[in-house]
Amino acid sequence: MHIAILTFEGYNELDSLIALGVLNRVPGLRVTIASPAPRVRSMNGVVIESMATLEDACAADAVIVGSGVATREVVEDPSIMTTLRGLDPSRQLLAGQCSGALVLARLGLLDGVPACTDLTTKPWVVAAGISVLDQPFFARGNVATAGGCLASHYLAGWALARLVGREAAESALHYVAPVGEKEEYVSRAWANIDPYLVTGFPQLASSQP
Repeated sequence: MHIAILTFEGYNELDSLIALGVLNRVPGLRVTIASPAPRVRSMNGVVIESMATLEDACAADAVIVGSGVATREVVEDPSIMTTLRGLDPSRQLLAGQCSGALVLARLGLLDGVPACTDLTTKPWVVAAGISVLDQPFFARGNVATAGGCLASHYLAGWALARLVGREAAESALHYVAPVGEKEEYVSRAWANIDPYLVTGFPQLASSQP
């Protein structure tokens, strides 16, 4: 099962790498950084190598669109956006972290769906015709958004709960939680995620071994 984290030039380390760390706490998952270039540099100068292409991400079971300081340039790049039109919530989970919500909005994937995003990105998402919520996490069906760097574990927890079950998601969140605050941390995460885990919602069939 493949989960891709879209990570662009100028990416926010907290958005992409916290999700990467949480998701990798579950054995058997393939979790990748997917970028349009072989290497990308973060907003603070951290260079990482891509592990998958954008085309690979479009075939993944779940995709988290990371945030960064150049997202407005990303959504104006025809080569990137044309490729990302292969994203499809009917067959994969899609999540936008902070300005990743702008990418989903410009792809038409948030039509009629309110979103969460960071305060800097909010005006751009509103300008794209999307209602922005004053909360850290929201999901409807197979599409979720989170606002604020430290809300990235909500997206990771939601994706894990949907793909491999709540027990695995809770274990991953418990692992990364601060010592002495683990129960409180996990409980708070579920308070935000649980309302959007609809009982009986069909589980996606994996497209990957």
